[in-house]
Amino acid sequence: MKFISPLALVLGIAFAQPVFSGDLVDEVRIGAGGLLQSDSSKDKGAVGSAEIYLAPFKSSRTGAAAVLLEPRIQLGVSGGPDATDQAYAGLNWHVPLGETFFAEAGFGGTVHNGNLDTGDGPRLGCRFLFREHVALGMRLTDTVNLMATADHSSHANLCDGPNDGLTHVGLAVGIKF
Repeated sequence: MKFISPLALVLGIAFAQPVFSGDLVDEVRIGAGGLLQSDSSKDKGAVGSAEIYLAPFKSSRTGAAAVLLEPRIQLGVSGGPDATDQAYAGLNWHVPLGETFFAEAGFGGTVHNGNLDTGDGPRLGCRFLFREHVALGMRLTDTVNLMATADHSSHANLCDGPNDGLTHVGLAVGIKF
């Protein structure tokens, strides 16, 4: 079965929450979106995602230095019945924009089960890809966030073969511990 179940990841973390909350796990997110189409991209349908953000690194800095030196580790999965499945990890930087709004950016890597150079779907060239993401969010309560998200995965022409890439946009809800 091609579909990775993001719900299983979120439920596993939810049941483990009393053990990890605050100390290890900072936030759990579940999202839904779709693939931005290109001439060479043939993925279709909805893409679900589930992510875990570990507690940020600690530093003695404040202001912009603290934002740069205190990223969170992001672990996640995404996929759908007619989409390429991915498991990914990276660093995430969270920038408050006042009391209610925030922006995020991140960089890391992903492994996927999509096509490398033939067949239906995007031809991704390599099994391991770079992955970058951005989000604009709004804090709904002290523990619930809503985000508009975008992510892109490709090999940056560092391996042989095609580089169709994957670009998703969507919405996510996060629960902070």
